[in-house]
Amino acid sequence: MNGTKNLARDGKLRIFDDQTCSPSLVGGLRQQSIYLSTTNILLSLTAFLGNSVILVALHKESCLHPPSKLLYRCLATTDLLVGLVCQPLHATYWMSVSYEHWNLCRFAYDTFSVSAYALCSVSLLTMTAISVDRLLALLLGLRYRELVTLKSTYILVATFWVLSCFTALSYPLDHRIATWYGILFISSCLAISLVSYTKIFRTLIHHQAQVQDHVQQQPNQPNALNMAQYRKAVYSAVWVQLALVVCYVPFSIVETVIALSKTYSSHLVINWGLAIALIYYNSTLNPFIYYWRIREVRRAVKKTIRRALYF
Repeated sequence: MNGTKNLARDGKLRIFDDQTCSPSLVGGLRQQSIYLSTTNILLSLTAFLGNSVILVALHKESCLHPPSKLLYRCLATTDLLVGLVCQPLHATYWMSVSYEHWNLCRFAYDTFSVSAYALCSVSLLTMTAISVDRLLALLLGLRYRELVTLKSTYILVATFWVLSCFTALSYPLDHRIATWYGILFISSCLAISLVSYTKIFRTLIHHQAQVQDHVQQQPNQPNALNMAQYRKAVYSAVWVQLALVVCYVPFSIVETVIALSKTYSSHLVINWGLAIALIYYNSTLNPFIYYWRIREVRRAVKKTIRRALYF
């Protein structure tokens, strides 16, 4: 019954966000709301703890190139704030739906929507910047460290935060602007990252062919070592990017369906909630990817945990 309940638009354009605290649409989702609330609470704890450890480890790690480390610190910070702010608010939203506290429901929904848009926007921009950063490191060669400085990266990160917060604040004014912005924004960021990594791997394949042709005539061990380190950095970034794609694409699809739908059902609400939970799961998943793929981070995390346990 709940799964087939539809809400039609009657002359006026009723957007999905206006109905997220409507008893006629979500009033019968008590059990599902409890499950989603519990899921968000658990993911909140894991995201906060995991990214706290990663931030401490990155602060102590000195082997990573400072601009690259700053981008990863920015990404870990947004993931930590997702666990600290967005997920508790989202859990509050679902609990208010379960217990039919509609005023609290509206407050929690508006608050987590603004904060989630801001933080997810920063995450996407940062991941896109990481892909471009890896491409510049390949194309610029020795000039990379001269042109890509820590100061310029700080300015870039600050721009990400200002732009994301400004965009998020437009959400209460007109949800449609934020919805379509989210669709286009996610698509653009993923497209830029795809182009960057495609260019990187094509260049790496070409470089590998050249190395195989000349390795016996002119062995260049330092260059081979640098290229090996670069490959590891690229593969680490690709894994983080793939995790982001897997976690964000379902939400983009659901948002597109919502934007094009003329009727809303409780099934759509549940799918929307699951898609957001999957985005939040990305904040829990990233610390494990850093630990798995980045040797310097793994070493720093082990030292941090040892000190926490024995001192």
